Amino acid sequence: MTLTRKFRLVLAAAALTLTAAPAALAQTAPATNAGPLKIGYTNVDYVISQMPESKQIESQLKDYSTQLKNQLDAKIADYRKKGEVYQALPATTPDAIRADKEKELQTLQNSIQEFQQSAEQSVQQRQQTLLKPVYDKLQKTIDAVSEKNGYTYVFNSDAGFGTTPILLHGPKDGDISDLVLKEMGVTPGQNNAPAAKPATTTPAPAATPAASAPSKTKVKKK
Repeated sequence: MTLTRKFRLVLAAAALTLTAAPAALAQTAPATNAGPLKIGYTNVDYVISQMPESKQIESQLKDYSTQLKNQLDAKIADYRKKGEVYQALPATTPDAIRADKEKELQTLQNSIQEFQQSAEQSVQQRQQTLLKPVYDKLQKTIDAVSEKNGYTYVFNSDAGFGTTPILLHGPKDGDISDLVLKEMGVTPGQNNAPAAKPATTTPAPAATPAASAPSKTKVKKK
């Protein structure tokens, strides 16, 4: 799974959190206000994509994943090198030495697999850490815009990538997305260019050459 896909899934999960409790996003009108209920909506995914922090986070995640990938590549290179040494052992190599090399290769192979899993989790944790202040900022801005414009409730019109929107229909003037962006000092539509696809955290499992794996067939000594 690419980081772009993960990044969007994290945004979707956070968007669902925002929409799960409308009261958390809503600015409730004062009890003394006898006016009609005013409901607005915004597209959280769109607003975040327009925020300058979005590209900054993607850039940081790309750099971070590249560091992890370089470490993984080094482990794979070491595995390949030692695998070639193992395969080049002469037929007269004692079984004890051959078994030791096989054990070393198996340990390296396990280390590579563990590192891949750890790297995936590490990137997810880094994403969550970087995204938290973005959602905190978005929440405060929605509250401010709601209060200034008298909105009683504000819903999310898009629950995130691959999910069913929370709001299926609403008047155009009820969309406060641009108001939220302007409140943050962001010009709506200025970040419409697609973001660069970040590097994958780990290469496909096939990157570990099968030819380097130790043979299970014992070589008879002459």
